[in-house]
Amino acid sequence: MTKFIAIFLGVLIGLFTLEMLQPVQQHFIQPFTTGLATLSASLITPFDADVIAYGRVIEHTVNRFAVSIEAGCNGVEAAIVLIAGILAFPASWRHRLLAILVGFVTIQVMNIGRIISLFYLGQWSDSVFSFTHLYLWPVLIMLDVLIVFLLYLRYLNRRDAAVATS
Repeated sequence: MTKFIAIFLGVLIGLFTLEMLQPVQQHFIQPFTTGLATLSASLITPFDADVIAYGRVIEHTVNRFAVSIEAGCNGVEAAIVLIAGILAFPASWRHRLLAILVGFVTIQVMNIGRIISLFYLGQWSDSVFSFTHLYLWPVLIMLDVLIVFLLYLRYLNRRDAAVATS
């Protein structure tokens, strides 16, 4: 357990430090966040043609309500926590990489739902938007990370049990 915690914290600190570097922000994080805004707006427009995205912002062109996807709201930090857990747990690199890919996609699908829901909640009620943005969705995103990690551990356990019985 001590080894897991040490590796987890080392990877966590390393990835958070890497994420904060200006070149990483400029060439990876900001374009990724812009892509999230564009994708979210493109998912909304078949149902609401009055929505546009520019940069990290999604805006309703009629009522002018907008949300900006800022640091901490793009799912990258949640993915870093998941990646640290996956890399800290002993498994083959193939299993680790597959779990990271599936986990990242799962986090981002949920995060896009988060972005879209907040976009509409903000147009409806400031207080509901604030509560959901600051409390509900962060818990749900981290719960998603935990569930993905636990499912990964369960998969590894079943795989190891199947190998042991053959």
